[in-house]
Amino acid sequence: MNGPSEFERRVIAAVRRIPPGRVATYGDVAALAGKPRAARAVGNIMRTAGVPGVPCHRVIGAGGAIGGFGGNVQMKRELLRAEGIEVGIGRVRGFERLRWRPTRRA
Repeated sequence: MNGPSEFERRVIAAVRRIPPGRVATYGDVAALAGKPRAARAVGNIMRTAGVPGVPCHRVIGAGGAIGGFGGNVQMKRELLRAEGIEVGIGRVRGFERLRWRPTRRA
C-alpha cells in the first residue's frame, strides 16, 4: 500500500497549523498546500484522513458552511463549539472573523 502523496502531506501539515477557535475553508487549505483549485481534493483527504492530532473539524466549506465531516455533521458541530466557535444549523457564525488566513507556507 502506498503512503500519502506529497499533496496529502502538505494538506495535513496545513490543517495542523489551524489554531483552536479558528477555521479555514477547504479552498484555503488547498491554496496553502500549493493547489488553490483543489478544494474538493482537500475535502476527500479530510474525509478519509483519520490521522490523530489533525483537527479536520476546523476545515469548513466556503462562506462558513460546516461541510460533511465524514457524515457526522453533529460531531463536527460539537467539536467546533467545544473550541468556542458559534455554530448554527449549517454554518459557522462570524465566519470572516474566525477565518484563519496565514502566510502560504505550510
